[in-house]
Amino acid sequence: MTVDESRARGLMLGSALGDAAGALRGRWPAEGPLPIGVSTQLAAFTAEGAIRASVRMNHRGISHAPSVVWHAYCRWAVLQGIEPERISERWTAGGGSAWPDGWLVQVPGLGVRRGSAPATVTALTGLIQGTPEKPVTGSRGAHALTRGLPLGLLWALSGADDCALSVRRTAALTHGARDAQDAAVGAAQVVARCLTESDPITAWTASSPGDGHPFDAVVRSLPMPHSATPETVLDLLKAPGGSPDPGQLAWIAPDATASSALLGALFVVSRLPGRDTVRAALEFAAGAPDGSSVACTAGALLGAAHGVGALPAGLLSRLELAWVIDTLARDLLQEYVDSPGGGDYRPARDPLWWPRYPGW
Repeated sequence: MTVDESRARGLMLGSALGDAAGALRGRWPAEGPLPIGVSTQLAAFTAEGAIRASVRMNHRGISHAPSVVWHAYCRWAVLQGIEPERISERWTAGGGSAWPDGWLVQVPGLGVRRGSAPATVTALTGLIQGTPEKPVTGSRGAHALTRGLPLGLLWALSGADDCALSVRRTAALTHGARDAQDAAVGAAQVVARCLTESDPITAWTASSPGDGHPFDAVVRSLPMPHSATPETVLDLLKAPGGSPDPGQLAWIAPDATASSALLGALFVVSRLPGRDTVRAALEFAAGAPDGSSVACTAGALLGAAHGVGALPAGLLSRLELAWVIDTLARDLLQEYVDSPGGGDYRPARDPLWWPRYPGW
């Protein structure tokens, strides 16, 4: 399946802009840069890790993508000053190798603290990557979902059979709760449909619960807020002519869990689904109890559905690290479509691809 570059860019830039909206509670300053949050920093390393996993497969014939992404999160931790000597020792084995490597670690802004990621830091400092079978934390937190939103692009290109388990295992690196992993997998599926369908959000809200729409199945896989039934939640999400009610948003997304991030984002886009209402949607999403995760996820869905041209240019031009995020989006798409770095049996079209994205 093909994905338009504008939509791939919209996915990652929309997510980053939503992250900024959440940090600012939807109140944009009149001037100056708009700071990204830790979700965007981690999503950048997820994208870089996914690229490097593909490069490794092309050159070595073997790759475990979640482990390569884990390596990427370790590079983020060192940039952040999180036990740098101890984590570096894990990857250099005292040999003095040049590490961390790749181009992304040269971006100073990724070393600036932009919020906390306690479950991720706990796992990284423990130096043991979790799995669904052997979790290292019991976290249900939203970062399991928000940092993995770029993987929706790989779902769109490769299909569910290839990606669902990889997305789950990537979430489980640091978040052991099954429902957080379910939310991450569901978000990747929703992102993939937003990337590939002509009007996915309207088509979903216009469907009836008995139609078997894939988004309905995603909703049913999540814990329901306040012990509500899935039918009650779906009725709220699909209410015809429903208005963007802050009270309803707080009800459906009451906390900082991954499931709240996805349910809240689906509520936001169901109320403000259009190209011309992206700014209003991000501002509305930012008012959720955990506005950063809801706005980050809603921005990804709207950017994927409508493309980068639908994002407010005045805000995007002030977004911190926008060029970095945009470059990663382009390169992630390019790697999985064209493999510029070549492989064992094909010369590299771009000889600098391996130094940018070393395959390990």
